[in-house]
Amino acid sequence: MRKLTLIISAIAVMTGLLISCSPKKQENTVQNGKVLVCYFSATGTTEKAAQRIADLTGGILHNIAPEVAYTDSDLDWRDSLSRSYVEMHNRDFRPALKDSVTDMTDYSVVFIGYPNWWNTHPTIINTFIEANDLQGKTVIPFMTSGGSNIINSENELHEAYPGIKWANGLLMNNVSDDDIKDWLKENGL
Repeated sequence: MRKLTLIISAIAVMTGLLISCSPKKQENTVQNGKVLVCYFSATGTTEKAAQRIADLTGGILHNIAPEVAYTDSDLDWRDSLSRSYVEMHNRDFRPALKDSVTDMTDYSVVFIGYPNWWNTHPTIINTFIEANDLQGKTVIPFMTSGGSNIINSENELHEAYPGIKWANGLLMNNVSDDDIKDWLKENGL
């Protein structure tokens, strides 16, 4: 009986050692809490940027998907009848979301990414913000663009949603992982 007790005790100690030495599952946290990386991507470029942020922060990805996906003709900014042109020339327009509300209870930091449309964020970003409770969250915008900066978009977001705690955004074009890490540090993450 005593031998059996010693064997069981040895197994318990070894199991405890193995568990404590095993690699831990990465938590999706950055200092103060969990991170959610939300993004709208019509062509895949912003999705790739969002993935980089999620990889560096341990964040969870969330696709801000329109109820009806954008086609190539919808995205033809030169056509005044295209869906994107019509939406962007009426800043009150709110495209419907596939999933309108996201559970943000467990997140303290929410990144919101989008492509540059007409030197600002697409109106679907307004739909997303207005459909979700971002109070008490740190919200950090990021943008992909063919040539514009993020300044106008940030100004419009701050003006439209002054009750949100905004952190400094980043234009993701040609940035290295070190640039992203520096940006995260600048925002206290």
